[in-house]
Amino acid sequence: MKKIIAIQGAQGSNHHKVALDFYGDAITLKECMSFDALVDSLLDNTAHIGVMAIENTIAGSIIPNYALIDTYNLHITGEEYLNIHHHLMALEGQSIDDIKEVWSHPMALLQCKEFFKKYPKIKLVEDVDTAEVAKRIAKEQLQGIAAIAPSIAAEIFNLAILEDDIQTIKDNATRFVIVQKEAPNNGIDSINKASLKFQLNHKRGSLATILNVLSDCKMNLTKIQSLPVIETPWKYSFFVDVTFNDYQDYKKAESILEIMAEEFKILGTYKNGRG
Repeated sequence: MKKIIAIQGAQGSNHHKVALDFYGDAITLKECMSFDALVDSLLDNTAHIGVMAIENTIAGSIIPNYALIDTYNLHITGEEYLNIHHHLMALEGQSIDDIKEVWSHPMALLQCKEFFKKYPKIKLVEDVDTAEVAKRIAKEQLQGIAAIAPSIAAEIFNLAILEDDIQTIKDNATRFVIVQKEAPNNGIDSINKASLKFQLNHKRGSLATILNVLSDCKMNLTKIQSLPVIETPWKYSFFVDVTFNDYQDYKKAESILEIMAEEFKILGTYKNGRG
């Protein structure tokens, strides 16, 4: 049976590319126009696995997605770091001089703003999703309209790429996590990263003490993100990612944190996507 993979966005999006990288072509894609809808598809079992962007080198953490993973007790089973490339695409036979409007997601438009200063006659129009716009151009045969989308969208919808890599900042990457409702059965030999969540009291140095524990247990802290605890003013949950060389070092750190921290939760143990 094919795995049903829920993605945020449409076929041809970066989420779709990550799904293909992880699971190959033998998948059934479930397109979701929001991350909330993606989570709902996992909870109601209309999808087995979700692909969810969690942070970007330019935009930073996608904080609502941390809350979704935590609130609905999803399990992170893997991750991928994807370099983001924005391409300008339209129907075959057109040049950039034929383009009157460019439709895309607001973030994509923002990240390509400098490029379009050279083309002041082109109107930039915000839309719901990069790949969905590419699909619409192909389906409706829209002349004079271009999309900003990944190259995979041009391949799928038979569009011509008018300009490559039009993003202002060339070194732009997004981290995606693979999530599911059930706890994974990742083998110990393949695990070298963990995502953890905990709360701390207001005692002075409480966070420093936890970070020292992680250091003493040979954990490399790669991410720390705080979120306010709803309805508890001035109290925060901390989400941390750690990498390690020895699984037993991680288990030692885990056992100490279970004692020292409040509301300790393991969001996932998996293979580090950066090698």
